[in-house]
Parts: sequence; C-alpha cells; structure tokens
Amino acid sequence: MRHRISAGVLAMRDDKILLVRHYRAGKHDFWAGPGGGVEGSEELWQAAEREAFEETGLRVMAQNLAYIDELVDGWGRVVKFWFLARFISGEIDITANPALGESISEAGWFGQHDLPKGHVFPEMLRDRFWTERTTGFPAPIKLPLRQSIF
Repeated sequence: MRHRISAGVLAMRDDKILLVRHYRAGKHDFWAGPGGGVEGSEELWQAAEREAFEETGLRVMAQNLAYIDELVDGWGRVVKFWFLARFISGEIDITANPALGESISEAGWFGQHDLPKGHVFPEMLRDRFWTERTTGFPAPIKLPLRQSIF
C-alpha cells in the first residue's frame, strides 16, 4: 500500500473559511481547505502555507494543528494534517497553481451558514469545527479512519 503525507489549512478571515473547489467532470466535485503533499524536508506547517499560496494566491499563517485526518482508497493511504490558519495577504487567484493535473475550478471565503452545497472536506466544517475553533485547538483532534471519496 502506498502512503502520502499531506498538510492543509483551515484559514480564517472575518469569521469565514477559505475553501477551494476540486472539480473534474465525472470523477469528483468537492470543496476543501487548500492543501496537498509535503515536499522533501518541509515542515508540515510550511507545506500547508505553501499549498494555500499555490492553490489560491493567498498568504496565510499556519497556527495550531487542528485535525489529523486519515483516508484510504484504491491508491493507498493519506494522512492529512489540518492547521488552523489566519489570512495574511493577497487576493484569490487560482490561475497560477504549478501542480500538474490540478482540478481547482474556484475558491472563496464562506461563513458557517453559507458553505457550498455538496461535499465539503473535512466534513466537520459543516458542524463541530465552528465550536472547536473557539478553543484554539490546544491539542490536535484525531479523526476516524475513513474511505476517501475518490
């Protein structure tokens, strides 16, 4: 089984969270916080910040580790580290992403009650995240192992 280490951000600005839409007709359509694979000797938080910039053109600052997420599918197993982050600067621009084969079609800021319809990842963004973030995540929360949507 192959394994991948990934890091992402749950970036906040004015009580709204940054989400990107991953869309590939007939394959997948979901919204998630920016994130992706850790490269070389990057620290997890560095990978999360880099991925946010690559996917959205925004600078964010990773803060506390919020969730440890594990997914399995036909490809293998992914362990994703989600960092609570705060917006620093920039305007959303999804056109400059250097990742080959990326399927990001749009991005935006969403409040708790205006999240996009359909699948939002990680799923707790639809409910408990909004309460848990008020604690500042003094310790990361391990999410249950689950099947990936791919």
